[in-house]
Amino acid sequence: MHNPYDPPSARIEEGAAHRARIRIKKFSAHQNGKVFAVLLTTTLLIFMGPVILIAGAIAPDKFAVTVLGMIVISIAYLIFGYISVVIGCWIYNMLAKFTGGIEFETQSFEP
Repeated sequence: MHNPYDPPSARIEEGAAHRARIRIKKFSAHQNGKVFAVLLTTTLLIFMGPVILIAGAIAPDKFAVTVLGMIVISIAYLIFGYISVVIGCWIYNMLAKFTGGIEFETQSFEP
């Protein structure tokens, strides 16, 4: 049974698909910056971790410098990744007022 107070866009007929067009008016700059910075840094560590180990095996006397460099690069990725996404979200939020923002279509259904 459907709630009669639900807006028409929230109602889904049984067994039927429902399509909705959604427009993004604003991105949360801080939240998106945090997520992207952590994602970027995690990906860097996953892919560069083996490279650091191989470099340490090839030149054991330079291993400490290599690890230190990796730590510095990881911190730089966090900082600059966050800053770039915050700036990008700010620009999007300003332009979305004039352009209407990104629009996409969703589909929900009940099996």
